[in-house]
Amino acid sequence: MHPLLFSPIYRRYLWGGRRFATALGRTLPPGDDFAESWELVDREADQSVVAAGALQGSTLGQLVQSHGRDLLGRHSPQKAFPLLFKFLDANRDLSVQVHPDDARAATLGAPDLGKTEAWYIVDALPGSRVYAGLREGIDHRSFAEAVRAGECEASLHSFEAQTGDCIFIPAGTVHAIGAGLLVAEIQQSSDVTYRLHDWNRTDSDGKPRLLHIEAGIDAVTKLGPVEPMRSVPTHDLLADPVRRLVTGDYFLFDQVRPTTTWTVGGDDRCHFLAAIDGSVSFDSAWRLPPLVRGQSVLLPASIGQQSLRPMPGSRPVQLLHVCMP
Repeated sequence: MHPLLFSPIYRRYLWGGRRFATALGRTLPPGDDFAESWELVDREADQSVVAAGALQGSTLGQLVQSHGRDLLGRHSPQKAFPLLFKFLDANRDLSVQVHPDDARAATLGAPDLGKTEAWYIVDALPGSRVYAGLREGIDHRSFAEAVRAGECEASLHSFEAQTGDCIFIPAGTVHAIGAGLLVAEIQQSSDVTYRLHDWNRTDSDGKPRLLHIEAGIDAVTKLGPVEPMRSVPTHDLLADPVRRLVTGDYFLFDQVRPTTTWTVGGDDRCHFLAAIDGSVSFDSAWRLPPLVRGQSVLLPASIGQQSLRPMPGSRPVQLLHVCMP
């Protein structure tokens, strides 16, 4: 196996924009509704496809099935790759949502497991807000009453987001991404979403968007406000470029700012990297192009420890790093 560069999968919705081009350096077709870019996904028909190297054309799902031990290391075997990574361009407010936890999803007859996720704010326009959790003093009963009365918004905790914020959203937490935010999201590979409120918007036919009031209320298990995570160094060395953003049951999420050669892997698990700024090169033996701003790579467990080097003349490198615990 070799470092796996994938082609992005775009999702176009009315709340999207063009910041994958302006902020991440992508080349996009015409249109101003590019809402999501799925960078790492193995969900039935939605499959990341290897874009370069000997495995070019293979899907992530095929590799999980045919090279599971080499790809996942100690986390094999898996029926499918358990995580999903995407970028989101919120040109408008997203709906207020909640995702059930694993146990709740099973009792509700949902086709997936639960969905715990974390957001990293890649870019925030002035005044952009994150809605995460409920205001102090709002209990489950009062929130349910507010949602049924169409007054959900008054119960939400929110704050003005800043570039570099990380927000951890455990399953069962009410949340929404506000307009003006470019977000990197790591999540369980699940699509169970209950829409509680859509800001009273209507579609082109004047009809309100479908809501999932009762199922969503049942899925709310986390109360109280959610604030940005406080990052911590992963080692005691002042020169360590890695800062831990989230330590969770499903994933570890880090910010990495290497100024010289940085090594990752060699611990019998795969590692996923997304370049937020700058560019880094792989070992020349792989004969792969550098990883540049807006691109991502999955490093299979079997290729061992890898050395990534900032490219000469590159802007300061900033990477997001994900692995399983």
